[in-house]
Amino acid sequence: MPKLPGINHLRAVNAFEKAGFRVIRQGKHIIMTNDEHIITIPRANPINAYTMGGIIRDAGLTIEEFNQFL
Repeated sequence: MPKLPGINHLRAVNAFEKAGFRVIRQGKHIIMTNDEHIITIPRANPINAYTMGGIIRDAGLTIEEFNQFL
């Protein structure tokens, strides 16, 4: 399994936007959707690697696919 470093929440949001997601709500967390999956990104710098891995899995992506969008 490839390594996933801690990522700034803004970089994560930009990567998911490149993957076809859009922001639908912002507050303490950022909620994004692509009309098929809904993901919640915490406003943390950096986001814990285990948390980020779960978000990527919930988005229906692999870590390799996500890394291409970074």
